[in-house]
This record gives sequence, structure tokens and C-alpha cells, in this order.
Amino acid sequence: MISLAGRDILHAWGKFVFTGVGLGLLIGVTLTMAGVYRGMIDDANAVLDNSGADLWVVQQDTLGPYAEPSGIYDDVYRSVLGIDGVARAANVTYHTMQVRQQTRGGTHDVRAMVVGIEPGAAGQPGQPEHLVAGRHLARSHYEAVADVSTGFALDDRVRVRRNDYTVVGLTRRMVSSGGDPMLFIALKDAQQEQFLKDNDAIVRQRTRTAQVEAFNRPGNPDLLEAVLAAQNGNGYVNAVLVQLAPGAAEQATARAIADATRLTVYTRGQMREILVAKLIATSARQIGMFLVILAVVSAAIVAFIIYTLTMGKIREIAVLKLIGTRNATIASMILQQALALGAIGFVIGKIVATLWAPYFPKYVLLEPGDALRGLAAVLGICALASLLAIRAALKIDPAEAIGG
Repeated sequence: MISLAGRDILHAWGKFVFTGVGLGLLIGVTLTMAGVYRGMIDDANAVLDNSGADLWVVQQDTLGPYAEPSGIYDDVYRSVLGIDGVARAANVTYHTMQVRQQTRGGTHDVRAMVVGIEPGAAGQPGQPEHLVAGRHLARSHYEAVADVSTGFALDDRVRVRRNDYTVVGLTRRMVSSGGDPMLFIALKDAQQEQFLKDNDAIVRQRTRTAQVEAFNRPGNPDLLEAVLAAQNGNGYVNAVLVQLAPGAAEQATARAIADATRLTVYTRGQMREILVAKLIATSARQIGMFLVILAVVSAAIVAFIIYTLTMGKIREIAVLKLIGTRNATIASMILQQALALGAIGFVIGKIVATLWAPYFPKYVLLEPGDALRGLAAVLGICALASLLAIRAALKIDPAEAIGG
């Protein structure tokens, strides 16, 4: 049996293909938006996996260290190590800031999450596990390991606040939950960079200290010690990352740490909930709204195109009716054209989404499952959009074939 839809498409194939290309670009944007959301989820999971931690010890009643600021004393990890079920514990700092790369051609800023870790402690939580070039941190000062997405190369000089660091190692897919690449430096350096006061603040703090000393003569050691500690400000970290011993109960160990330290302890499941359900929830809803809008726009475009193509061949449809063609055959022809248009648009959309995804500033993850669901949605939208054209075609009077 001759395919009426195929013959009609071949008759005006140029118009049909160009229409499919336009629809394909719209579908490509839709698939990319879904990929952006998947990339955000993957970034959040990458943060957890790359940390190498089973538990996170953070400031009490905060969602730190990723979703909220958190500050705890840097000697807490010693108490954590003494608790049953804990195999390893390590201090870590996280601070997102502008990092300046210095080259012969000038300087440029890179937004990065600066992570403070203990150098020379490979395998500890928080350490970058896999390097693609160079080596791990070996010195306590002025060395850095960077994610390749920063654009840094080995031996590059980068400035973090007041100090310069040499890139000695490169890693991959070490990013924050927001997709910012990570830059690893020694913990002492990171503490200084994060809690460092500017010169004016230091002068004011010294004046305040002198005033406290004068006010407290013959002296109040406790108050003076508190002021000096505030002036220093480097005895803090953002979290303690904990690895459990084999067979240790996650919840029980978390409760034991919380009771012993009077701090908040999160398990991996709880931290994933914070990152996904709280930190990126608003962005996820916004992307969802965009996807709904794009789906409605796509349906409207397909409906308009198919309706226009159908109305452009009123006489041909009238002739078909005059020679006894059934309504079901005419409806099938229009439906097949709509589905063919959707299939062409989806193929083009998938190709362009794959081509331009690597050029996005943040990670775009195009999953096969999303592609299959997208194909089903496109075909469903095209089928629904064809109903308007089918309804109009079935109302055409066979007399139009004679009157035309």
C-alpha cells in the first residue's frame, strides 16, 4: 500500500526538513536543560564521593560545610579519632573565592573552591584520589593541586588572597556542588587564607587588645586569652571528615561523635539530602519550569506547522474523500507526518545537544534514559498536536475538489 504521508513529505521535503531543523533546535535546548539538572545532581554526588568521607562533623545546628558556613576548632579531630568505629578523621576547609592565575600575558581570575587538606597524607578523607598529572601536596606551604577545569597547568603560579602557589598536580572532576573547580592547598595555608584579616583589621584588633589589657589590670587571663584567640582566628576548620572502620554502624558512630563533641554529625545519606533537596532545590524547580514551558511551546509549534501543512492541501484531501478514501486513512496520514516531524526534530536536537554540551561553563550530563524519555515525550506531543489538523481535515467537504 502506498504511504500517503511519505508521498506528501517527499513532495515538499525541503519545507519539512527545515521545519524539523527548527523544531530540533528547540528540542536540543530542552535536552540541554535536562542535562544541566543532571549535571547539578552529578556535581553534588561528586562532592560526596571525592571527599572520601562517611561522616561529616560540623558546627552545631548548621548545614555545613557545603550548604552553610561552619566553623569548629581544629583540634576536634583528636576527640573524634578516639571514638569506637572511627578509622580515620581529618580536618578540612572549604572556601569559594576568586583565584588569580599569573602568566606572561597577564592575569585572569578563576572562580574556584579552595580546599585545605593535610599535605603528605594520601588516602585521608578530603584528599584528591586520582591525579592526571603531577603529584600530591608534599609541603606545608605554597603548593596546590588543581582540577583541570580551572585551566591551570603544572608549574603555573596562582594567587590566593595574598600568597602565591605553584601548581604541582592536576586532577579531574573535583568540583563543588555548584560546579566550581577545586583547588587543594595545605590546611595551614587554607586556614590563613580563609580567616586572614586585612591590615586595617589587624591594627584595630591590636588596639582593642591593648585596651583590654589596660582595662583588666592587674589582668584577667581568661578574657585576654579569648581576645588573643579571636585576633589569631586561624584555629578553625570547616569540618572534620570521618571514615568508618569496617563493620562500624554508621548511625551509632554518628551519635557517639555528636555526644562526645557537642557538634552536629551528618551521615552520607543526610549530606546527600542536604545537597540535592536543599542546596539545589530552587534551581531544580526553575529548570523544571523551563522544561514545562519548552514542552508547551514545542506542542504549539508542531500543532501550528501540521495545521498549516494540512490547510495547504485542502483540495488534495477533498479529492481523497471524493474517491472514497476513509477518514481513518486521512487521519493516519496527518498523524504519520506529525510523528515524522517529531522524529526528525528529536534526532537533530540530540545531535546539537551532544555537540554544544561540552562548551557550557558547567557540567551537562546527557543520560540515555533522559533521551528515551524525551523521545517518548516528543512523539506524544506531536500526536496530540496533530489532533487539531485531523479535526480540520475531517471537516473538509468533498465538493471542494470540484469547486476548486
